[in-house]
Amino acid sequence: MQLNPKLTSWGILFILVLIWGSSFILIKGGLEVYSSQVVGAIRIVVSFVVLLPFAVAHLRKVPPGKIKYILIVAVIGTGIPAFLFARAQTVIDSSLAGILNSLTPLFTMIIGIMFFRQKTSWQNVLGVFVGLIGALGLIYVTSDKSFEFHFSFAIYVIIATVLYAIHSNMIKYYLQEVNTITIVSVGFFIIGIPTMIYLFGFSDFVEVFINDERGLEGFMYIAILGFLASAFAIIAYNRLVQLTNAIFASSVTYFVPVLALFWGILDGEKFPIFASLFIALILLGVFLVNRNNKRKRKLNNQ
Repeated sequence: MQLNPKLTSWGILFILVLIWGSSFILIKGGLEVYSSQVVGAIRIVVSFVVLLPFAVAHLRKVPPGKIKYILIVAVIGTGIPAFLFARAQTVIDSSLAGILNSLTPLFTMIIGIMFFRQKTSWQNVLGVFVGLIGALGLIYVTSDKSFEFHFSFAIYVIIATVLYAIHSNMIKYYLQEVNTITIVSVGFFIIGIPTMIYLFGFSDFVEVFINDERGLEGFMYIAILGFLASAFAIIAYNRLVQLTNAIFASSVTYFVPVLALFWGILDGEKFPIFASLFIALILLGVFLVNRNNKRKRKLNNQ
């Protein structure tokens, strides 16, 4: 039975929201035990180990001329950001990291237009900004109504969002026809080996893991992060880019504050009345981005 592409796309988006919406908390848990460099390295190595059987099976399936693009998207889409987010959260809190991560669709659109000949329309542009306003507004009304932060550390997240934007556009432009498991598993195979050498040979991971009473607990936080948020989620995300477009896929970052609000309600927190307005703006923004591109696909198929 063939699945409806539209329902599949929204289903993948929902799963990614659940996974990535919890990733900042997992990073925070890992940083209570390990340094930011070790947290980033563990995240990559766990993904490398989990995907190693797939990498061995898919190495021969890499199309000629595509290995360089797989290397680039692995480094800029998973490798470097893993260290940047961990470094940023040594000072800024997880909610602020989630706010800044909402810049990803904006950068995705800008880079797509400037460097990848991505066509867009006023609906597409409007959708990106409406979603961004919704995400920022939601976090504003559910927090202390303050956007103060340390720019010197927030810049790490901003750089990561730019790298995510390049990654998404490269997947769509250069790796559209390549199997997503091939892209991710081979990518982690390439960056996982040198990262493992650093983790076990040049960092204090083993010493902390053995001697710190919370070593195992901190490792488990990052292991879950590596398995779900890096290995599984990136496969799903790349597939979403191929099914839709880079901007729609990156709009998953808009829903992270929504998930945070949901967990807060389950924990007994009050629901701010204005929060529903900003949630509606997020949904409207994502709808506008996707609606525009569905029309383009219909025109292309005629």
